[in-house]
Amino acid sequence: MNSPNLKTRREFLRSTLIGGAVTWTVPAFVARTFSSMQAEAANAFAPTTGKDGTILVVLQMAGGNDGLNTIIPFTNDYYFKARPGLSISPAKALKLDDTFALHPGMSTFKELYDDGRLSIVHGVGYPNPNRSHFRSTEIWQTASEAKAERYGWLGRYFDNACKGADPTVAINIGKQMPQAFASQKPMGISLVNPESYRFASSDESEAGKMGATERFFRQLNEPEMADAESMDNAGGSIGAVPGKTPSNLSPLDYLERTALDAQVSSDKILAMSKGVQNQVTYPASPLSNSLKLVARLIGGGLSTRVFYVSQGGYDTHANQDGAHSRLLSDFSQSLKAFVTDLKVQGNSERVLIMTFSEFGRRLHQNANGGTDHGAAAPMFVIGPKVKAGFSGRFPSLAPADLFNGDLKFTTDFRSVYATVLEQWLKTPSTPILGRRFDPLPIV
Repeated sequence: MNSPNLKTRREFLRSTLIGGAVTWTVPAFVARTFSSMQAEAANAFAPTTGKDGTILVVLQMAGGNDGLNTIIPFTNDYYFKARPGLSISPAKALKLDDTFALHPGMSTFKELYDDGRLSIVHGVGYPNPNRSHFRSTEIWQTASEAKAERYGWLGRYFDNACKGADPTVAINIGKQMPQAFASQKPMGISLVNPESYRFASSDESEAGKMGATERFFRQLNEPEMADAESMDNAGGSIGAVPGKTPSNLSPLDYLERTALDAQVSSDKILAMSKGVQNQVTYPASPLSNSLKLVARLIGGGLSTRVFYVSQGGYDTHANQDGAHSRLLSDFSQSLKAFVTDLKVQGNSERVLIMTFSEFGRRLHQNANGGTDHGAAAPMFVIGPKVKAGFSGRFPSLAPADLFNGDLKFTTDFRSVYATVLEQWLKTPSTPILGRRFDPLPIV
């Protein structure tokens, strides 16, 4: 694998074009673009990225995971009375201590706990919980109950702490960019697999052929492209997601700048994903496929700070038992394989995994053998640098202590975000979260 320290094409162009070698042979928009980039760099904080930097992997358990059947209060009578057909018996549950246990399908997840790599945060939620999938997800993604909030909590992190960084600072494995990435100056990419992530063009005559637009940008500054490719075998940096145009660039210049970035991105992603092999066997599932790709990109030296992956299917209104068991088993096995893969690579010390779901489920089972939308639920934080065990206070299940039949939150989810921002990503959390939330002692 070629060294990730070698200059990328963007670095090559910066050092030549910005350094004063702009001549009449360089297209005007390139000169204007890199002059703008130089001005931005002069006012930017030092990028908090690099091949040795810490990495956050966010895993969304989409649909509303049933926290009570994930972290089971196996000594709590209220739990068993509320769920005569769905409760999991102490004999089957995987006991973690004298009070709580994991779902029986999560044996490999228990290995992470036993190895001191799993922190479980009780009762996570927010005031005045919303039971709408869309609205509650929006609240988690933006870290704000304000409906007018445009930017995601990670997007605000990019704006505050990653100025001057390449767009590879954030990668979502999926078709649609999560709202958490929304920022004033858009950064990051979304991809399903490296083979399908290609420079977009509407004039490609047949599949697999390079389109005229891509050819144009590849031929632009051809000598520089050849030099960079001979050094790095992959081209340059990943293109920014089009969004708000910087004030000192025209819309056309900004579009061309974005295309100039993007035209080399697919080569780099593809080279990294093929140049590094997964070191362990993963289960066959979409979640595993996502985590396998993340592991290869980390192993390839991509200077990404945040990866985002999702697992869906947790909206278990009916016949929950079998479906929930399959989901948690996949979740457990996939994460254990991912953590082991990183450990074999020698990268596990750099990676922290945080999971979330938009809400938990109600205490009482419904008439269809499932559970309905609820409120508070546990979160998981995983990695060799976590303080293993439990944090936060488990919500009371007594009828008088419920909020409209739901568990009351005892830990604001933004305290978990503050922990990740301050203790892992090493950046102040108040400008990002809008106000002070005390971090938890888990990292």
